[in-house]
Amino acid sequence: MKKIVMLMFILVTVAGLDNYVKAQGEAAVPFLLLAPDSRAGGLGESGTGLADNSAAIFWNPAGLAFQKGTEISITHSNWLPQFGLDDLFYDYLTYRQYIDDLDGNISASITYMNFGEFIRTGEDSPDPLGTFRSFDAALTLGYATKVHPDWGLGFNFRIIHSRLSDKPTAGEKGVGVATSVSFDIAGMWRPAKLELPLLGDIGNKFSLGMNLSNIGPAIYYIDQAQADPIPTNFRLGMAFRLFEDEYNSLTYTLDFSKLLVDRPDSNKTRAKFYEAIFTAWFDDTFNEELRDIVTSMGLEYWYGSEDFKFAFRTGFFYEDPAYGNRKFITLGAGIRYDLYGFDFGYITTDVFKDGENHPLSDTLRFTLLIGWGGAYTNQKGFPRGI
Repeated sequence: MKKIVMLMFILVTVAGLDNYVKAQGEAAVPFLLLAPDSRAGGLGESGTGLADNSAAIFWNPAGLAFQKGTEISITHSNWLPQFGLDDLFYDYLTYRQYIDDLDGNISASITYMNFGEFIRTGEDSPDPLGTFRSFDAALTLGYATKVHPDWGLGFNFRIIHSRLSDKPTAGEKGVGVATSVSFDIAGMWRPAKLELPLLGDIGNKFSLGMNLSNIGPAIYYIDQAQADPIPTNFRLGMAFRLFEDEYNSLTYTLDFSKLLVDRPDSNKTRAKFYEAIFTAWFDDTFNEELRDIVTSMGLEYWYGSEDFKFAFRTGFFYEDPAYGNRKFITLGAGIRYDLYGFDFGYITTDVFKDGENHPLSDTLRFTLLIGWGGAYTNQKGFPRGI
């Protein structure tokens, strides 16, 4: 579909992501914050504590340390369907493999966000001069291993490429193309035995994860003095198996996330990215910092045998009205048969008074996956994934 002006491109790019106007400050390449897979997407976009499939490379790469076998998955979503833009979509490909000699998992993912085709016009005339395509993409490579039977540690390295335009605009000297790098560090605690009052032993039923992602230098397209930070993000999440027997299981997930981007000072300068990891927690009042934390949660029910299982999922996502005001309900389902699996996730905002025609409403994600070599059972059996 042809879009006439770049303004629409900007609106489409940031719609449905974090509203940075009153948050920590504006960040570039916000596609890095998109919940990429259907399973976690159906759980209210929560997965930091679960992280038991190849999509853990996004949610919490340390979760890969508890996985065996090999897995491949691909996700597709037509993004922001309310805009009716058929060429606004993203694809997400993941791969992971356990290697005995490395005592851990290697992993990789490719994220591709397509913004479609645009008509180029002159500085003083609306007459078309040609067309160009815009997209964002990222290649992530990761490694995860156990540092203790109950503890996993994961690392990612990422190359980010953003192509907003292919030629200079007006008097600019450069083109709208930028490349940068970032890395992630994550941890996972999945105790084999944990005694708690009233609950008893919840070992193999509970996990707690942390992921500090997109740590890296600012990115710029034309002028380095106009560089914008990438969206460094902190996630803390847990998963708890509420019930399990031979054929049934019910798991609860809960995530908290906070953008760690420093707002510009009076001189329009920002803290360095490695400083903002700390300063972004304290550049406002305590109550405001708490309001800036996004909360998401979900429930996942599985029924079936080892050879065939199906799942139902639901979740809730909440962002404070002063910091983006995203809130939505998610629904999802999944099937596993032998080596193969299929998941889908759905977002609806219609249940909220101000949710009608929200850009995120009716968003669908679809994921196909293949896993073998014990991919769907880990060393401890929780979370088992299917």
